[in-house]
Amino acid sequence: MSLCIDQRVNNINMRLILKKFPPSITALMLQCAAVVLMLALAEFTGLHDSPLLFALLCGLLAAAFSFFAGLAKWWLLIQLIFVPALVLMLAVELPPGFFLGAFLVLLLVYWSTFRTQVPLYLSSNKVWHAIEHLLPAAATDSGFTFMDLGSGLGGVLTHLAKFRPDGLYVGVEAAPLPFLWSWLRIRLGGYRNCRVRWGSLWDCDLSHYDIVFAYLSPVPMENLWRKARAEMRPGTLFVSSTFAVPDQSPHETMQIDDLHRSTLLIWRM
Repeated sequence: MSLCIDQRVNNINMRLILKKFPPSITALMLQCAAVVLMLALAEFTGLHDSPLLFALLCGLLAAAFSFFAGLAKWWLLIQLIFVPALVLMLAVELPPGFFLGAFLVLLLVYWSTFRTQVPLYLSSNKVWHAIEHLLPAAATDSGFTFMDLGSGLGGVLTHLAKFRPDGLYVGVEAAPLPFLWSWLRIRLGGYRNCRVRWGSLWDCDLSHYDIVFAYLSPVPMENLWRKARAEMRPGTLFVSSTFAVPDQSPHETMQIDDLHRSTLLIWRM
């Protein structure tokens, strides 16, 4: 009985230690631990004679470590296939420049993911059309302001700028390649009521905007909610696609019939 309790305490302590690191660092450490352990076992079992089997066992062990460490489910899949995929790619004998090019492209797209834990999610056209119904009624004397936090390739901004040219649409994007894409999209498209800047969403002053839209990940939502509550003006809208704010029920939801079954969660500030 005491042995089981001690094991549970050790597991909890290990999870607390690992939570001090970003998930990517934790996953890398667990992957390295799995490979080192399998290399040690290979000396006694002859697994080094079968690289693919060795890789599969490394993946299974890394996935198991990640499960007990409390990583998100999608990390388990990455851990499982990482070493087998590496072995298969080496077996194909692709030129080194291919891997360098792939790395650079991924770096430019997911530049900030390591820090923000927000990957690149692209909203569907149906989400863009649904947001149209959230825009303020047209007025002859003044327009409105719309902010897209993590604006990606600029699809939301340019669509709304074309649909309602009386508004001002602003986006912020931290990843270099999506930012460049959206900047060119706006410039070449001639959207005078639309702009995007490269930077962190945490540096944006949300008090300037009537509607703030975010399609991020579960990780930043609690802190983003605090920021929105502190900065947004009464009567404005905070809209999150798919990802909820912990312990905060939205005032309204809109179910979108797209491939991802997206949901718009809407709060009136």
